[in-house]
Amino acid sequence: MNKIAFVVVRYGEGINGGAEYHCKMLAERLVCNYQVEVLTTCVKNYKTGGNEYPEGEEYINGVLVRRFKVEPVNEEMKLSFVKKARKAFKLRKALYKVRLLAPLSTLFPVWTYRQKWEIDMHKSSVFYSPSLFSFIKEHKADYKVFIPFTIDYPLAYYTAQYAPEKTIIIPTLHYHQAAFRSIQTHIFTKVAYIGFNTRAEEKLAQRTFGPFMSPHGIISVGYELTPPADWNTTSSKYQLPPEYLLYVGRVASNKLHDIFDYFITYKERYKDSQLKFVVVGGLFCETYQHPDIIYTGFVDEAEKTAIIEHAKIVINPSRFESLSLILLEAMSLKKAMLVNGRCNVLKEHCKKSKYAALPYSNRQEFMKQLHRVDSSEELRTEMGEKGFNYIRENYNWDLIMQRLTNCIERISAQNV
Repeated sequence: MNKIAFVVVRYGEGINGGAEYHCKMLAERLVCNYQVEVLTTCVKNYKTGGNEYPEGEEYINGVLVRRFKVEPVNEEMKLSFVKKARKAFKLRKALYKVRLLAPLSTLFPVWTYRQKWEIDMHKSSVFYSPSLFSFIKEHKADYKVFIPFTIDYPLAYYTAQYAPEKTIIIPTLHYHQAAFRSIQTHIFTKVAYIGFNTRAEEKLAQRTFGPFMSPHGIISVGYELTPPADWNTTSSKYQLPPEYLLYVGRVASNKLHDIFDYFITYKERYKDSQLKFVVVGGLFCETYQHPDIIYTGFVDEAEKTAIIEHAKIVINPSRFESLSLILLEAMSLKKAMLVNGRCNVLKEHCKKSKYAALPYSNRQEFMKQLHRVDSSEELRTEMGEKGFNYIRENYNWDLIMQRLTNCIERISAQNV
């Protein structure tokens, strides 16, 4: 038996999402050591759901991808379940804020409060796939380990219920509603191992789930960049300006927050700045129309590399990160960065990289930090060198894959 299975909500070429891309990078690097499979859904659009991919099997870069259909979503019922489940995360979050959640977890490591509604909420997710979960339950003996990604959706929960002793979860945990659901205690105390991306993510889990949390440590992930596309062709295709602040990722309100307003305020105050704002990624929210904001939509990997390479500054405005792949990619190309200082993971990157990225927490801090970087080539060069060294020392693939393969073999040996 040399098979391992990654479990992720979406998988395939052109899928734009941090957890999905994280999964793809790890899976493809293990094909020389294992028979690597990915168990996923037929969903392509994470907001609308639906079975856009055909059910069945296909190989992608040496990985066997098994796709399973999802159930139709009743939006009215879903809202009802979300409302009924809300009290659980509100209670646990309130206890977390006053630092009582971890001590209480010593007495009550597993919570059932509002669990019924949380399970019903999972069943109303666009990623709810009974056939996928049945496959895990029925074929558990065929695999050395299962490696589910992200706790936000039902796949991680059902993998942990049906194959806990073989589950190495990569939770991509961050400070938001999903982290404080009662149902998460049935994952974090039962799986064989929890692989975190950063120390800040691990600390959040320790303060949330307490001393009975499953064995855990840092696994993380590296980065990969496709060689850049021709710049003249790319810049002409997307009408890119000479100087721009760059965002790459899902164009969604929970990722961007107030960044458009902040940028427009900056441009109004510093009228001599030539900086534009280039936004790369699929559109999942209403766009802010302004002559200094340019939307490219999806770009291919070679184009993405070229666009990062020619950016003046790169930004990650998200409050909810467990790692930040765009930070790894931008720093590897010696780009100065701004990041949301309300995210502990991003603040950790700032400190550990000796401020290759600068944090901001509000409009005034954003404008101050952006002006510092925008107006100083010397500072941008210094930040770029610091970031490059930080990534090289902490996110090289040899280190990361050794951690992961050691973990797989250790968990496998425990189940012989």
